[in-house]
Amino acid sequence: MSAAIPSPFQRQNPRPFFWHNEVGRGFVLSGLTLLGVVGGFVAEAHERTGWSNVLWGLAFLSGGVPSALKAVRSLLRERKLDVDLLMVVAALGAASVGQAGDGAILLFLFSLSNALQSWAMNRTRRAIEALMTLYPEGAQVVWPDGREEWRPLEALRPGDVLVVRPGERFAADGVVLEGYSDVDESALTGESVPVEKKPGDPVKSGTLNGHGVVRVRVERPASESTLAKLIELVESARAAKSRTERFAERFEGPYTVAVLLSAPLIFLVAHYGFGLEAAQAWYRAMTFLVVASPCAVVIATPAAVLSAMAAGARAGVLFKSGAALESLARANIFVFDKTGTLTQGRMQLVSLEVLYGSEAEARALAAGIERYSEHPIAQAIVQAWEGPVPEVSEIRAIRGHGVVGVLADGRPVWVGNRRLLAELGLEMPPFLEQRMQALEAQGQTTAVLGMEDRPLALLGVADAPRPEAALAIARLKERGARVVMLTGDRKAVAEHVAAQVGIPEVYAELLPEQKLERIRELSREGVVVMVGDGINDAPALNAAAVGVSMAAGADVSLESADLVLMKNDLTRLVGAQRLAQATARTVYFNLSFALGVIGVVGILALAGHVPLPLGVVAHEGGTVFVVLVGLRLLAYRFRDGGG
Repeated sequence: MSAAIPSPFQRQNPRPFFWHNEVGRGFVLSGLTLLGVVGGFVAEAHERTGWSNVLWGLAFLSGGVPSALKAVRSLLRERKLDVDLLMVVAALGAASVGQAGDGAILLFLFSLSNALQSWAMNRTRRAIEALMTLYPEGAQVVWPDGREEWRPLEALRPGDVLVVRPGERFAADGVVLEGYSDVDESALTGESVPVEKKPGDPVKSGTLNGHGVVRVRVERPASESTLAKLIELVESARAAKSRTERFAERFEGPYTVAVLLSAPLIFLVAHYGFGLEAAQAWYRAMTFLVVASPCAVVIATPAAVLSAMAAGARAGVLFKSGAALESLARANIFVFDKTGTLTQGRMQLVSLEVLYGSEAEARALAAGIERYSEHPIAQAIVQAWEGPVPEVSEIRAIRGHGVVGVLADGRPVWVGNRRLLAELGLEMPPFLEQRMQALEAQGQTTAVLGMEDRPLALLGVADAPRPEAALAIARLKERGARVVMLTGDRKAVAEHVAAQVGIPEVYAELLPEQKLERIRELSREGVVVMVGDGINDAPALNAAAVGVSMAAGADVSLESADLVLMKNDLTRLVGAQRLAQATARTVYFNLSFALGVIGVVGILALAGHVPLPLGVVAHEGGTVFVVLVGLRLLAYRFRDGGG
């Protein structure tokens, strides 16, 4: 059942004491159950019957009571018999015929599987909490008389005028009334370059203000803002994904009812139909109940999945659930975000065309002008040059245009866009305009470097592709996968990056809800893997069969994802799918074997050809066998380069 969407104004309480946390409590109880199991067998080996009974009692209490309470609640509230009840009855049945240790083992395995399931399902709440961190506590409201007053988020109303200073997040969707700034919208839109804002431009809640002070008129309350809608999308996408997880629940009721009814039925048939004494008939019924309890079935999947998760973690591939492994094994459509996923997520100077002088002189002069600016484009130009720079004084930034300064000999120097040349009264040479348009068609942000009235060089800045991206895409295509790019960035930028890395299918300028809808459309055509790193990717990550995040991504994408590439290496994705397919084969074999043992030994037990000790050996032997088969995946090694 999906958790309720938290209010955008609700501040998260400190993390509760572990006993009040379902996940922490589950793992503690599993540990106590394991302690009772191991201690009971050790005490029995040393003929300390009293101690063995006490320790197995501990295992039954810590592993059985929670399942029993859950089974009772399910029976009273939903009128449903589930596997929790079957596990408890099977364990008690084993104890009633002198095999308390076997019952304790059964309870431990089941308790551990429940704790792991609770841990996996808890990710939705963490994802929502990660989104909540983007909301400021409130904002400064400016009254008509110029007085400023801080107001909490829930008190903001349409028409309020907010003053937003450098480094602050916008508290609500609005329109700029006064001031100029550059706003980092990458968290919501994926746009790799900060967007310049001037009076009349819209701003979105949760985005980060740059270096200017702006006044913004609130257009919508925070509860109806872009960020609030994004929270709803994450929650609804996660709920839609959980429907597939409910498929297995359809079989719990029938299986539980069948096995539970079989025990008294076997007793009655054996006692009254075949004339066995009551003790013998009960012995045979309990033998069947122990043999039919799905101990090996319960551990068949976790043994393989946990081993695969350990092997993946060793290689820098962090799986968050067995469902992710299962879905990745069947995936045939791989969808990639652009900014920070296929690209490095930071601006770089990727082209420099010198018109006068040398390349070194142009790099040094550009770095000298831009060295005091914190704008991402300026930082890219500065970082591209490591040598000495000329002394530039009287540096002045012209908002939305560029930067001007004066050399030591008095000559003016400048770097900026077309608007800067117009501001300085200079004409753009036709050949230079053509080159700028050509670079911009490749997704580059251009700037002209000049001295006095003469352009010296043309600079192109862009978010460059990751070095391994093209190789990863090629390997996926070799395996028959369909590869798609979804991005909120400009179409020209997206298509240029896609051509560099080899992606034939591109959808650009998408909002988060449009990404989500595209993922849903693709999901009707195959099993979809979504790879992203931004907050705007969170709904799509949840909606895809498998969400994959880069380790350097936003917190909410890490929480929403089913798989995290810890080394930010896209080639590891191919190796992860190979590991997932090996895991799927292992799980299928383990389940087939475990169910086969139940079927064969169960029939023999009904016929009286399997005494309880032999039934226990078959039961526990099958369990140990599937565990060993699953543990083989610990030896899995990713090939060089991750594939």
